[in-house]
Amino acid sequence: MRTYWLSRLAMAGVALLMCGVAAGIDARQPMPVFRATTLDGQKYNNESVKGKVVLLQFWATWCKYCRGDQDAVDTVAKEFADKGFLVLAVDAGESKKTVKQYLAKSPRAVPIVLMENTNLAAMFSATSYPLYVLVDADGKIAGEPVSYTHLDVYKRQAQTSRLGW
Repeated sequence: MRTYWLSRLAMAGVALLMCGVAAGIDARQPMPVFRATTLDGQKYNNESVKGKVVLLQFWATWCKYCRGDQDAVDTVAKEFADKGFLVLAVDAGESKKTVKQYLAKSPRAVPIVLMENTNLAAMFSATSYPLYVLVDADGKIAGEPVSYTHLDVYKRQAQTSRLGW
């Protein structure tokens, strides 16, 4: 079961770091200093996620691919939360009202961050969705950019990064 969900996460995250390239952030570089506040008021920054593996998911309510990834990402987040895995789902600039209406119909199991409540969007110039950035337990960007056709590359990155699993 764990392998299944890891592969689902890999599929959900095969666009890993595409946004990092646009921002000029290279793999194995420290995660830039960030701040994020969730819809429920929880605050995150580099210090608060220290020692955790963090998946940043840039998504939108209108994105059919994001909706397709939602169950897999949420399931993996729940399954590995006790191992220090955290997903921060950063909405792509939609209003709080729009996001809350979507969440009322399609609840998420991960913290939701609006673009206006974080500097992550400025760091990772997401231009298509979903986009994923994986940060390892050492606080470093975990891998080179990969695309949907390079799932094996993502799997190798996950195995060689300090993911703590």
